[in-house]
Amino acid sequence: MKPRIEPLRPPYAPPVAERLTAMMPPGQPAIRLFRTFVRNMPMTEAMAGWGGYELSRRLSLPLRDREILIDRTCARCGCEYEWGVHVARFAAKARLSGAQVASLASGSAADPCWGQSRDQVLIEAADALHDASDIGDELWGRLTVEFSPEQLLDLPMLCGWYHAISFAANAARLPGEDSAPRFSEPGRGGHRTS
Repeated sequence: MKPRIEPLRPPYAPPVAERLTAMMPPGQPAIRLFRTFVRNMPMTEAMAGWGGYELSRRLSLPLRDREILIDRTCARCGCEYEWGVHVARFAAKARLSGAQVASLASGSAADPCWGQSRDQVLIEAADALHDASDIGDELWGRLTVEFSPEQLLDLPMLCGWYHAISFAANAARLPGEDSAPRFSEPGRGGHRTS
């Protein structure tokens, strides 16, 4: 796939290099999404605070919950690019099995790989937000059993953030990162249970 907006390539101007360095873990090259975003530096700078929060320990949702929501949201948006980036970087850390990663891509909360009600309700919430832009009363009631008020506020905001990221990556036609799995190979990058 040819991107509609070509990601910047090095050498970068100093302000761009500084922004890209701030967006990535130490020593890692900038991903295509970030190299595309820096074509609009005011937007990228404005996104830094919220994007940093969504991936930080300040977010009230733990890593596994966060990644279930992100992976499911990106998959439902058809954003193979961002789904693949998150699976490659976080699925093993979040202890998501290959079967769970595959389910997040194209399955459902009822798949046998989901033994925990907390995981199941997260998938249902991401699906409800994607399909209806809302969470119905019955599902909300089940969420309140598992999550605090802080987490119940972070949950839809996280899904909404990754809708926006998915929209931008899809519209820009970003090809997947070389190290990231595709929807056709979802188990790549998942936690090995054996």
